Amino acid sequence: MPIYEYRAKDQKKACEHCLGSFEATQRMNDAPLCTCPVCGGPVVRVISQFSVSAVPSTRSLLSDKSIKRHGFTKLVNEGDGKFRKI
Repeated sequence: MPIYEYRAKDQKKACEHCLGSFEATQRMNDAPLCTCPVCGGPVVRVISQFSVSAVPSTRSLLSDKSIKRHGFTKLVNEGDGKFRKI
């Protein structure tokens, strides 16, 4: 479920909870909150920053296939100071 951020409409009448901003977990089809859950004062939903990762995961970057494709050699420690080339 998405996390929405809210803040008080009137900063002068806000409580500690809604003075800066607070988060609420809601379904996407739920109506936005109109009042602060603590003081009952009016609040507005704030458009906040989100992140999207377009970088491949570390697991796929370090796979044997990816390492070979980029021209690196992977060595596996077999113990007693011996390494096996993959």
